[in-house]
Amino acid sequence: MDMKRCLFCDQIVHVQFIGEYERFANCSCAPGDSYSLSKDSYEQFHALSYAVKRQMFPIMSAYIRETTDVGGAVALSFEDLEKIEQSPLIPVTIEDKADRLLQYLYRHSESPLQPVVIHRLSDSYNLTYSLNLQELVYIIERLKDELLIERIGTTFKLTTEGWSKAEALSGGKRLKSCLVYLDHDTVNRADWAEQVFPRIEECGYSPLLGDDAQDSESSDYHVRNITESKLVVADLTGQSPEVYFAAGLALGLQIPVIWTVQSRDAVNLPAGMFNHFQPFVWDNTEELADMMRQRLNE
Repeated sequence: MDMKRCLFCDQIVHVQFIGEYERFANCSCAPGDSYSLSKDSYEQFHALSYAVKRQMFPIMSAYIRETTDVGGAVALSFEDLEKIEQSPLIPVTIEDKADRLLQYLYRHSESPLQPVVIHRLSDSYNLTYSLNLQELVYIIERLKDELLIERIGTTFKLTTEGWSKAEALSGGKRLKSCLVYLDHDTVNRADWAEQVFPRIEECGYSPLLGDDAQDSESSDYHVRNITESKLVVADLTGQSPEVYFAAGLALGLQIPVIWTVQSRDAVNLPAGMFNHFQPFVWDNTEELADMMRQRLNE
């Protein structure tokens, strides 16, 4: 991997070049995660005026961090700048920004008063869509005064009242995106939707058939769909080239792939497949659903 500066948080990080996208990993916009930016957009963002950068780059950074933190994936182009700027979901008031911090602490804890450590507070004002550290500190002190959080150094806790408010704001924790690729002719998709998809949802993912996610014939659009996924399920029953392509692309993007194949078709897999990828071999979708749940709960 090469090194490159993230425009939105100004950190030098590892970047991987995949097709028409650059994948930035583990910067302050996506700590422990990554986001993708179309290659031609990098210079367009870089060429913006200082005033626009000062106003919008912290918001872009916050958008990336919040989206990846709730399990989503981000693949940006320059055209997304205006969409994000005008989105009604972007908090503007101090009250709305404070709510974002409560929701973050809620996502990272299991009960009131459970400690959540926020490392490098100076790099974390994107948690509240704030433009600078001073505003984040003001929000923290305000939440403390309202008895919604406790703070000792870098350790934060939601009080019982803070937990209740954050829970109401969050409306349940968001599912991570999961694309499922199946052969058109040999796999009963209705059985998968009835038996397998509910188990995937139970494990924190929102499954969607790869075909349903592709409403454009553009190859770049297909790449972006996979780039924005947190998990790919590739069923090799029927030996569909599209399934192999999608799974291979996901592997190249370092997105986890679960391989499956119906037992009657397992003998047709390429030599070495079981040594390298160990696909689940299933007889019926009920059995596969149990395998999937066990795998995702590991």
